[in-house]
Amino acid sequence: MNTINVRIATIGDLDFIVSLLPRLTEFGPPAWRDINNMLSVDQNVIKAKLTDTPTDTVILIAENADAAPLGFIHVHFGNDYYYKEPHAHISDVITDKKATGLGVGQILMDAAETWARSRGCRWLTLSVFAQNIRARELYRRQGFGEDIMKYVKQL
Repeated sequence: MNTINVRIATIGDLDFIVSLLPRLTEFGPPAWRDINNMLSVDQNVIKAKLTDTPTDTVILIAENADAAPLGFIHVHFGNDYYYKEPHAHISDVITDKKATGLGVGQILMDAAETWARSRGCRWLTLSVFAQNIRARELYRRQGFGEDIMKYVKQL
């Protein structure tokens, strides 16, 4: 069985993380979304978080026994709109195509849940584009349920 370790990301992981960001748009986001803008925003956010390392955020890297990176997850605190209490929110979880089928995504999700629980969070949330059916099914199997649906009307 392959050993997969999870560690906190450093600025040295930036190139690897940025190389995975295009996977976020492989499912075909809505036509009105500018993919280049999406990737630029994600890249800037990740770089800022790796540079400033705020305590309310963690970026974790999954790697094999040879320390080759396999994927990452970006988790941060948010505040629930109704309960006004902090929860953990997964902004990004992406695995390298070469890691498909190794359980890397599940390991990263479990690590995010552990991080959230250790900080007293009652919820772990994430957002997913409606068109990303594969991810939605995966999250459903992992125990996530739908909450608020966001509708958009292009003007």
